[in-house]
Amino acid sequence: MTNSRIVVGVDGSSGSDAALDWALTEAKLRDAVVIATYVWRMNWAMGFDDHWSTDVDLLTKQAEAEVERQVDEARRRTGTASVPVEVRAEMHDQTSSALTAAAADADLLVLGSRGRGGFAGLLLGSVSAACAHHAPCPTVIIPHPA
Repeated sequence: MTNSRIVVGVDGSSGSDAALDWALTEAKLRDAVVIATYVWRMNWAMGFDDHWSTDVDLLTKQAEAEVERQVDEARRRTGTASVPVEVRAEMHDQTSSALTAAAADADLLVLGSRGRGGFAGLLLGSVSAACAHHAPCPTVIIPHPA
């Protein structure tokens, strides 16, 4: 097995899907493992009732299952079924901090762009910008699919 690692931020958006596709394809070329990372935070002010779970472990497992589903779809799209993938879901207040920490021993950090059109589409989102400035490894930001 390889020691090369590619961390990719996953959130279910089309920009995230493009980043995941790119990361899987690159990992196949590099014989690397992909670390698909979803960062979420609990909004305690949302007023939980009986149908909301406040069990962080349960929510983390549900998030990991959703990321697994997204990875499976991306593997089908890209023909990268043989690429090893680790799935991580983490509750954290700052998405960019969690992603840069996840990339501490990675060769690449891959993120999707925010995906707004026009002039605003030329600007990075706050997470991408923070990661580009603070990541401990090269950062690839995949443009939003047209």
